[in-house]
Amino acid sequence: MASVNTNSPKKKTKNMTLHKKDAISGYMFIAPALISFLVFVLYPVIASFVISGFNWGILGTPKFIGLENYKTLFNDPVFIESLKNTFKWVIIYVPFSILVSLIIALAMDMPLRGIGFFRTMFYLPVMTPMVVCALLFVWIYNTEFGVLNYVLSFFDISAIGWLSDKRISLISIALMSVWKHSGYNMLILLSALQGIPDSLYEAAALDGITPWRKLIDIKLPLIMPSMYFVVLTSVIDAFQVFTEVFIMTKGGPGYSTHTVSYYLFANAFEYGKMGYACAMAVVMFIIILVVTLIQDKIMNKNVQYDS
Repeated sequence: MASVNTNSPKKKTKNMTLHKKDAISGYMFIAPALISFLVFVLYPVIASFVISGFNWGILGTPKFIGLENYKTLFNDPVFIESLKNTFKWVIIYVPFSILVSLIIALAMDMPLRGIGFFRTMFYLPVMTPMVVCALLFVWIYNTEFGVLNYVLSFFDISAIGWLSDKRISLISIALMSVWKHSGYNMLILLSALQGIPDSLYEAAALDGITPWRKLIDIKLPLIMPSMYFVVLTSVIDAFQVFTEVFIMTKGGPGYSTHTVSYYLFANAFEYGKMGYACAMAVVMFIIILVVTLIQDKIMNKNVQYDS
C-alpha cells in the first residue's frame, strides 16, 4: 500500500508562506517600539558621542576639536561641583526613597478595611506632574510665607531657609522628590508582597514565627527581584535629576544644588555650547553604566527568582 507523502512541495510552500506572514506580522507589531528606540534613544546616544568632539554653538558651523571638551570638562570647577552634588543627591535620595517605599508597601499589605483608599492616596503624587509638585513645595518651603515654617513657629522654631540655605537646600529638594516618587516604588514592592504564597505564612505560623522574623526570613528574600529593579531604576533616575532643581532653585544658592543634568542643560541651551554639553552627557552615560554594572554584580547575588 503506497504511503502518503506528507512533505510534498505544495505543503512546504504553504508552510513557508504562513511562516513569512507570521514573521511580517511580528515585525509590524514591534516596528513602532523599534523605530522609537532608534530615533529617540540610539540615535541621540551616538550623536552625543560624535558632537562631543566638536566646538558647536548650535547655530554656528561645527569645528572638530577632538578631546578638548573632555580636557576642559575635568578642569571646570563648576562641573566638578555639579558632579559632587549629583553623587550627594544619589546618596541622600535613593536609600531614603527605597526605605520609605518599603515601609509604605508593608503597611499597605495589611488586610485592613478601606486599605484601597490609602493605596490610592499614596500613589496620587506619582500621577501629578513634577512641575506642579515642585511649585507646590516652593510655596511650602517659602522662608517668610511657607506653610512649613508657619507650623514650626508654633514650637518657637525660627524660620528656616529650606531652599536658600546651602547646607539643607539639596536635602529639601530630595524630600520633595521622595514624596513624589515613593508611591511608584511602593506599588512595585506591594505587588511583590502580595505575590508571596499564603502557604508560606501558614507554615511559619505553625512554627510560631515572630512578625520580625517573618519580614526578614520570608518577605524580604522573596521580594528581592522587585527590590533589585527598584534600586536599579532609582539610581539611574537619581543621576539624571533635573526638573526639581530647575523649578525650585535653578542650581542655587550658589552651586549647592547644581547637578550635572542642570549644568548640561545650561551649557546646551543657555550658553550655546552643545559640544561641551554632549561631553558631559557622555561622561554621565559612562558613570551610570559603570554604577549599574557594579550594582548588578553586587545585588544579583542576593536575588532569588523562585518561591
